[in-house]
Amino acid sequence: MKAVRFNSPGNPAAVLTAGDIPQPVPAHGQVLVRMLASPINPSDLMFIRGQYTLQPECPATPGFEGVGIVEQSGGGLRGRLFRGKRVVVLNSRGGNWAEYTVVPSAQVIPISSALSVEQAATFFVNPATAWVMTQEVLKVPQGAWLVQTAAASSLGTMIVRLGRHCGFRTLNIVRRETQAAQLQALGADHVEVSDGSEGSEAALASRLRSICGASGVQFAVDAVGGPLGSAVIQSLGPAGRMLAFGTLSGLPLKFSPRTLMTVGSSVEGFWLGNFMARQGLLFKLGLVRRLTNLIQQNVLSTEIGGTWTPQDIQAAVTAAEDSQVHGKCMLRFSR
Repeated sequence: MKAVRFNSPGNPAAVLTAGDIPQPVPAHGQVLVRMLASPINPSDLMFIRGQYTLQPECPATPGFEGVGIVEQSGGGLRGRLFRGKRVVVLNSRGGNWAEYTVVPSAQVIPISSALSVEQAATFFVNPATAWVMTQEVLKVPQGAWLVQTAAASSLGTMIVRLGRHCGFRTLNIVRRETQAAQLQALGADHVEVSDGSEGSEAALASRLRSICGASGVQFAVDAVGGPLGSAVIQSLGPAGRMLAFGTLSGLPLKFSPRTLMTVGSSVEGFWLGNFMARQGLLFKLGLVRRLTNLIQQNVLSTEIGGTWTPQDIQAAVTAAEDSQVHGKCMLRFSR
């Protein structure tokens, strides 16, 4: 079967190749999935570079998210029930950039045929993160402000649309004026432009507090870290909460413990994989139904920036890292 592989971590365009490897065989409790499509997410690119939480065991095949058809069960009730069904594939160790992959049956979830292959392939990482962070963990109420960094990303624009749908207001931090205009066209309530440079934290925190009012920032999500995320922490008001869920800057958060102590605010780590691992099947099925409806309403839908075959993997990952390419880049594997 065809698979995308790399023999050592490095620049994705340099280390990835497409070639033939043996088709895997599912063990008990696992299923064999014929992959249809898988997106190129930032987490995949970090994994290839060796910068992700999970380190690759080379030679390795990337791909944490995707959609496919369950073709074979290695045994177990869930595997038998899902055989022949189109499923979201949450591959916690990577491996979805291949014609076939093997995963535990608990890591596949049946997906509505009403969604296109592209929307099904991008069903979970961004849409579920947007919903779970804002509605299940922070529980942002109607009328409240939510501050977010990296607001012009695919996930950031989803949160803007979700805010309009659910009734909370978004205060969005971006790096460029052109990104601000794009978010305002989507209905963002406020956009701040900041380059996240060292020494800008206090001024940005002051602006955020002035916008959110006397209580300061109550809810925030940060995908960047570094000075930008640190500024958001400084802006938190009494009992304010920030979820740290990304490290796009590659820099650590820096703040005094007194920043949290004096107002009783908190910073929590969020990783969708950990959250989902704690949930039962009923919650997951309910979440799938909710996300399906929101995708069909274009609230949590994903803009697609282009599709490539495994043989064109270098062009695909180059496009995925090109800021001029708008939308999610996608690998397609079969009919």
